[in-house]
Amino acid sequence: MKIEKEQLLSIIPHRGRMLLISRVVNYSGEEKSIEAEFEITEDCLFYDSGFSGVPVWAGFEFIAQAISAFVGIRDIVKKIRKTGYILGISNMRMELPFFKIGSIITIKAKEAGGMDPVYIFDGQILLDGKIAVEGKLTVMDVYEENIN
Repeated sequence: MKIEKEQLLSIIPHRGRMLLISRVVNYSGEEKSIEAEFEITEDCLFYDSGFSGVPVWAGFEFIAQAISAFVGIRDIVKKIRKTGYILGISNMRMELPFFKIGSIITIKAKEAGGMDPVYIFDGQILLDGKIAVEGKLTVMDVYEENIN
């Protein structure tokens, strides 16, 4: 399942410079996983001109948005809308200081456990097929409304 940026706007709440996913390239409800991509540009909210790139520590937000897209896609079928919150970040490991302009990063997230409404996801960001960031995010869903 491939979802382009325009369709993402109906799935996740992020807009403008805060939108940190260019497209979803794979989604699996059975495996509870998602894979997305983002092209690093100067327009990224976390762009730092001193590095001419985006600091890798911002990777937790890229992973969180992939999780947001996962939940949004899953809940369209259930006709539920939720807001998600990051409760914690653990075991973060970063292999480089920043993502360079023009890089296309692959963002992966997979549900690793939890119980409604709190879940734990394993996340990774790959650059050129190599892990650049990995860690666990604990998130909480808050139900907003049913979609008619």
